Amino acid sequence: MTTQWYPGHMNKARRAIAASMPVTDVIIEVLDARMPAASSNPVITEVCAGKPVLKILSKSDLADPEVTKDWVRHFAAEHSPSKVIAIALTTTRASDMRSRVSEACRQLAPHRSQPAKPVRAMVVGIPNVGKSTLINTLADRKVTKTGDAPAVTKGQQLITLESGMTLSDNPGILWPKMEGDATLRLAFGGAFPDTAMDYERVAHFGAEFLLARYPHMLRTHFKLESLPSSPAELLEAIGRKRGCLVRGGMVDMHKAADALVHGFRSGALGRITLETPDSSTLAPARPI
Repeated sequence: MTTQWYPGHMNKARRAIAASMPVTDVIIEVLDARMPAASSNPVITEVCAGKPVLKILSKSDLADPEVTKDWVRHFAAEHSPSKVIAIALTTTRASDMRSRVSEACRQLAPHRSQPAKPVRAMVVGIPNVGKSTLINTLADRKVTKTGDAPAVTKGQQLITLESGMTLSDNPGILWPKMEGDATLRLAFGGAFPDTAMDYERVAHFGAEFLLARYPHMLRTHFKLESLPSSPAELLEAIGRKRGCLVRGGMVDMHKAADALVHGFRSGALGRITLETPDSSTLAPARPI
Protein backbone atom coordinates (compact mmCIF):
# COMPACT_ATOMS: atom_id res chain seq x y z
CA MET A 1 0.00 0.00 0.00
CA THR A 2 1.22 3.50 -0.85
CA THR A 3 0.01 6.73 0.76
CA GLN A 4 0.81 10.40 0.26
CA TRP A 5 -1.06 11.96 3.20
CA TYR A 6 1.31 14.77 4.19
CA PRO A 7 -0.44 17.98 5.33
CA GLY A 8 1.63 21.17 5.07
CA HIS A 9 2.04 21.55 8.83
CA MET A 10 4.06 18.32 8.92
CA ASN A 11 6.86 19.74 6.77
CA LYS A 12 6.86 22.87 8.94
CA ALA A 13 7.05 20.67 12.05
CA ARG A 14 10.02 18.73 10.65
CA ARG A 15 11.94 21.98 10.13
CA ALA A 16 11.02 23.18 13.63
CA ILE A 17 12.28 19.94 15.17
CA ALA A 18 15.59 20.22 13.32
CA ALA A 19 16.01 23.86 14.38
CA SER A 20 15.41 22.96 18.05
CA MET A 21 18.04 20.21 18.23
CA PRO A 22 20.87 22.42 19.59
CA VAL A 23 18.82 23.30 22.71
CA THR A 24 17.31 19.82 23.23
CA ASP A 25 18.84 17.38 25.74
CA VAL A 26 16.57 14.34 25.39
CA ILE A 27 14.21 13.09 22.71
CA ILE A 28 11.02 11.45 24.00
CA GLU A 29 9.90 9.32 21.07
CA VAL A 30 6.34 8.05 21.50
CA LEU A 31 5.75 4.76 19.69
CA ASP A 32 2.60 2.67 19.37
CA ALA A 33 3.19 -0.49 21.45
CA ARG A 34 1.07 -2.44 18.95
CA MET A 35 3.53 -1.59 16.15
CA PRO A 36 6.78 -0.12 17.53
CA ALA A 37 8.79 -0.56 14.33
CA ALA A 38 6.14 0.75 11.94
CA SER A 39 5.47 3.77 14.15
CA SER A 40 9.15 4.75 14.31
CA ASN A 41 9.57 7.60 11.83
CA PRO A 42 12.92 7.41 9.96
CA VAL A 43 12.76 11.17 9.35
CA ILE A 44 12.67 11.79 13.11
CA THR A 45 15.50 9.30 13.63
CA GLU A 46 17.63 11.17 11.09
CA VAL A 47 16.85 14.66 12.40
CA CYS A 48 17.42 13.67 16.05
CA ALA A 49 20.57 11.59 15.44
CA GLY A 50 23.10 11.81 18.26
CA LYS A 51 20.60 12.76 20.97
CA PRO A 52 19.73 10.38 23.84
CA VAL A 53 16.27 8.90 23.34
CA LEU A 54 13.57 7.81 25.75
CA LYS A 55 11.20 5.50 23.89
CA ILE A 56 7.66 5.46 25.24
CA LEU A 57 5.61 2.44 24.14
CA SER A 58 2.19 4.03 24.39
CA LYS A 59 -1.14 2.19 24.28
CA SER A 60 0.49 -0.79 25.94
CA ASP A 61 -2.88 -1.61 27.49
CA LEU A 62 -4.07 -2.41 23.95
CA ALA A 63 -1.00 -4.46 23.01
CA ASP A 64 -0.17 -8.12 23.58
CA PRO A 65 1.62 -7.99 26.97
CA GLU A 66 4.08 -10.78 26.17
CA VAL A 67 5.12 -9.16 22.90
CA THR A 68 5.49 -5.80 24.65
CA LYS A 69 7.97 -7.42 27.06
CA ASP A 70 9.93 -8.62 24.01
CA TRP A 71 9.98 -5.10 22.59
CA VAL A 72 11.17 -3.61 25.89
CA ARG A 73 14.05 -6.10 25.95
CA HIS A 74 14.80 -5.38 22.29
CA PHE A 75 15.06 -1.61 22.78
CA ALA A 76 16.92 -1.97 26.10
CA ALA A 77 19.62 -3.92 24.26
CA GLU A 78 20.32 -1.07 21.85
CA HIS A 79 23.82 0.37 22.16
CA SER A 80 22.87 4.02 21.58
CA PRO A 81 22.05 6.12 24.67
CA SER A 82 18.40 5.22 25.13
CA LYS A 83 15.81 3.96 27.58
CA VAL A 84 12.39 2.42 27.06
CA ILE A 85 9.16 2.57 29.08
CA ALA A 86 5.87 0.82 28.28
CA ILE A 87 2.93 2.95 29.38
CA ALA A 88 -0.84 2.54 29.25
CA LEU A 89 -1.61 6.23 28.83
CA THR A 90 -5.23 5.99 29.92
CA THR A 91 -4.77 3.69 32.94
CA THR A 92 -1.30 4.34 34.39
CA ARG A 93 -1.37 6.52 37.51
CA ALA A 94 -0.42 10.04 36.54
CA SER A 95 2.05 10.38 39.42
CA ASP A 96 3.77 7.13 38.43
CA MET A 97 4.03 8.24 34.82
CA ARG A 98 5.53 11.61 35.77
CA SER A 99 8.03 9.96 38.09
CA ARG A 100 9.17 7.33 35.60
CA VAL A 101 9.52 9.71 32.66
CA SER A 102 11.28 12.43 34.66
CA GLU A 103 13.76 9.99 36.20
CA ALA A 104 14.55 8.41 32.83
CA CYS A 105 15.19 11.84 31.28
CA ARG A 106 17.48 12.84 34.17
CA GLN A 107 19.49 9.65 33.71
CA LEU A 108 19.84 10.31 29.99
CA ALA A 109 20.98 13.91 30.56
CA PRO A 110 22.84 13.90 33.91
CA HIS A 111 24.59 17.17 33.03
CA ARG A 112 21.15 18.88 33.04
CA SER A 113 19.71 17.42 36.25
CA GLN A 114 20.36 20.41 38.56
CA PRO A 115 17.62 22.95 39.39
CA ALA A 116 19.55 25.66 37.59
CA LYS A 117 19.83 23.45 34.50
CA PRO A 118 16.58 21.53 34.06
CA VAL A 119 16.31 18.87 31.36
CA ARG A 120 15.02 20.14 28.03
CA ALA A 121 13.06 17.36 26.35
CA MET A 122 11.30 17.17 22.99
CA VAL A 123 8.28 14.91 22.43
CA VAL A 124 8.06 13.47 18.92
CA GLY A 125 6.15 10.74 17.13
CA ILE A 126 3.73 9.93 14.35
CA PRO A 127 0.11 11.19 14.40
CA ASN A 128 -2.42 9.74 16.84
CA VAL A 129 0.16 7.86 18.91
CA GLY A 130 -0.58 9.53 22.26
CA LYS A 131 1.86 12.45 22.46
CA SER A 132 -0.72 14.98 23.64
CA THR A 133 -2.13 12.63 26.27
CA LEU A 134 1.40 12.01 27.58
CA ILE A 135 2.20 15.73 27.71
CA ASN A 136 -1.04 16.62 29.51
CA THR A 137 -0.33 13.92 32.09
CA LEU A 138 3.26 15.06 32.63
CA ALA A 139 2.13 18.69 32.93
CA ASP A 140 -0.73 17.70 35.28
CA ARG A 141 -3.04 19.98 33.32
CA LYS A 142 -4.55 20.22 29.85
CA VAL A 143 -2.02 22.09 27.77
CA THR A 144 -2.62 20.46 24.39
CA LYS A 145 -5.60 19.05 22.51
CA THR A 146 -6.19 15.30 22.40
CA GLY A 147 -8.33 13.20 20.08
CA ASP A 148 -8.79 9.83 18.42
CA ALA A 149 -8.08 11.25 14.96
CA PRO A 150 -4.62 12.02 13.55
CA ALA A 151 -3.22 15.57 13.18
CA VAL A 152 -4.94 17.16 16.20
CA THR A 153 -1.78 19.09 17.15
CA LYS A 154 -0.82 21.59 14.43
CA GLY A 155 2.04 23.66 15.89
CA GLN A 156 5.00 23.54 18.26
CA GLN A 157 4.68 24.72 21.86
CA LEU A 158 6.92 24.76 24.95
CA ILE A 159 5.62 23.51 28.31
CA THR A 160 7.39 23.93 31.66
CA LEU A 161 6.66 21.18 34.18
CA GLU A 162 6.44 21.67 37.95
CA SER A 163 9.87 20.06 38.29
CA GLY A 164 11.37 22.71 36.01
CA MET A 165 11.85 20.27 33.13
CA THR A 166 10.68 21.70 29.80
CA LEU A 167 8.82 19.80 27.09
CA SER A 168 8.69 20.83 23.46
CA ASP A 169 5.46 19.50 21.92
CA ASN A 170 5.32 18.98 18.17
CA PRO A 171 2.70 17.83 15.68
CA GLY A 172 2.84 14.20 14.70
CA ILE A 173 4.75 13.85 11.45
CA LEU A 174 4.97 11.17 8.80
CA TRP A 175 6.98 11.40 5.61
CA PRO A 176 5.82 12.56 2.18
CA LYS A 177 5.18 9.21 0.48
CA MET A 178 5.23 5.76 2.03
CA GLU A 179 4.85 2.20 0.86
CA GLY A 180 5.15 -1.32 2.25
CA ASP A 181 3.35 -3.52 4.74
CA ALA A 182 4.22 -1.16 7.58
CA THR A 183 1.97 1.42 5.92
CA LEU A 184 -0.91 -1.04 6.24
CA ARG A 185 -0.15 -1.51 9.93
CA LEU A 186 -0.11 2.26 10.46
CA ALA A 187 -3.40 2.62 8.61
CA PHE A 188 -4.98 -0.25 10.57
CA GLY A 189 -3.93 1.45 13.80
CA GLY A 190 -5.28 4.89 12.86
CA ALA A 191 -2.20 6.93 11.92
CA PHE A 192 -3.98 8.23 8.80
CA PRO A 193 -7.48 9.63 8.36
CA ASP A 194 -9.81 6.95 7.02
CA THR A 195 -10.37 9.11 3.93
CA ALA A 196 -6.66 8.90 3.05
CA MET A 197 -6.55 5.12 2.68
CA ASP A 198 -8.15 2.20 0.88
CA TYR A 199 -10.34 1.27 3.83
CA GLU A 200 -11.36 -2.18 2.67
CA ARG A 201 -7.81 -3.10 1.73
CA VAL A 202 -6.63 -2.09 5.21
CA ALA A 203 -9.36 -4.25 6.77
CA HIS A 204 -8.36 -7.13 4.48
CA PHE A 205 -4.79 -6.83 5.79
CA GLY A 206 -6.03 -6.83 9.38
CA ALA A 207 -8.28 -9.81 8.77
CA GLU A 208 -5.43 -11.82 7.28
CA PHE A 209 -3.12 -11.02 10.19
CA LEU A 210 -5.70 -11.72 12.87
CA LEU A 211 -6.72 -15.02 11.30
CA ALA A 212 -3.08 -16.12 11.48
CA ARG A 213 -2.12 -14.75 14.91
CA TYR A 214 -5.24 -14.11 17.04
CA PRO A 215 -8.05 -16.31 15.67
CA HIS A 216 -9.55 -16.94 19.12
CA MET A 217 -10.10 -13.20 19.61
CA LEU A 218 -11.98 -12.95 16.31
CA ARG A 219 -14.17 -15.89 17.20
CA THR A 220 -14.96 -14.53 20.67
CA HIS A 221 -15.54 -10.88 19.78
CA PHE A 222 -17.70 -11.47 16.71
CA LYS A 223 -19.39 -14.57 18.19
CA LEU A 224 -18.49 -16.75 15.21
CA GLU A 225 -19.03 -20.50 15.56
CA SER A 226 -16.18 -21.14 13.12
CA LEU A 227 -13.67 -19.00 11.29
CA PRO A 228 -13.51 -18.70 7.50
CA SER A 229 -10.21 -19.48 5.86
CA SER A 230 -9.75 -16.24 3.92
CA PRO A 231 -9.84 -12.53 4.83
CA ALA A 232 -12.64 -11.82 2.33
CA GLU A 233 -14.78 -14.60 3.80
CA LEU A 234 -14.07 -13.32 7.31
CA LEU A 235 -15.27 -9.81 6.45
CA GLU A 236 -18.35 -11.35 4.84
CA ALA A 237 -19.04 -13.34 8.02
CA ILE A 238 -18.54 -10.28 10.22
CA GLY A 239 -20.88 -8.27 8.04
CA ARG A 240 -23.63 -10.88 8.23
CA LYS A 241 -23.18 -11.32 11.97
CA ARG A 242 -23.40 -7.56 12.53
CA GLY A 243 -26.30 -7.06 10.15
CA CYS A 244 -24.29 -4.94 7.70
CA LEU A 245 -26.58 -5.76 4.81
CA VAL A 246 -27.84 -3.85 1.80
CA ARG A 247 -30.73 -4.52 -0.54
CA GLY A 248 -30.76 -8.09 -1.81
CA GLY A 249 -29.09 -9.46 1.31
CA MET A 250 -25.59 -8.49 0.17
CA VAL A 251 -23.00 -7.49 2.77
CA ASP A 252 -21.97 -3.85 2.94
CA MET A 253 -18.23 -4.54 2.94
CA HIS A 254 -17.32 -1.04 4.06
CA LYS A 255 -19.41 -1.40 7.21
CA ALA A 256 -18.00 -4.88 7.81
CA ALA A 257 -14.48 -3.46 7.40
CA ASP A 258 -15.35 -0.67 9.84
CA ALA A 259 -16.43 -3.22 12.47
CA LEU A 260 -13.08 -5.01 12.25
CA VAL A 261 -10.87 -1.90 12.07
CA HIS A 262 -12.50 -0.14 15.00
CA GLY A 263 -12.69 -3.36 16.98
CA PHE A 264 -8.90 -3.45 16.79
CA ARG A 265 -8.30 0.27 17.38
CA SER A 266 -10.54 0.45 20.43
CA GLY A 267 -9.13 -2.69 22.01
CA ALA A 268 -12.55 -4.38 21.92
CA LEU A 269 -11.03 -7.32 20.04
CA GLY A 270 -8.43 -7.84 22.76
CA ARG A 271 -4.77 -7.02 23.34
CA ILE A 272 -3.09 -7.38 19.96
CA THR A 273 0.36 -6.51 18.59
CA LEU A 274 0.97 -6.38 14.85
CA GLU A 275 4.72 -7.01 14.82
CA THR A 276 7.44 -8.62 16.92
CA PRO A 277 11.14 -7.72 17.29
CA ASP A 278 12.19 -10.83 15.36
CA SER A 279 9.63 -10.29 12.61
CA SER A 280 10.83 -10.21 9.04
CA THR A 281 8.73 -7.04 8.55
CA LEU A 282 10.53 -4.80 11.03
CA ALA A 283 11.36 -2.07 8.55
CA PRO A 284 9.23 1.05 8.85
CA ALA A 285 7.10 2.19 5.94
CA ARG A 286 9.86 3.27 3.60
CA PRO A 287 9.93 6.63 1.85
CA ILE A 288 9.73 6.50 -1.94
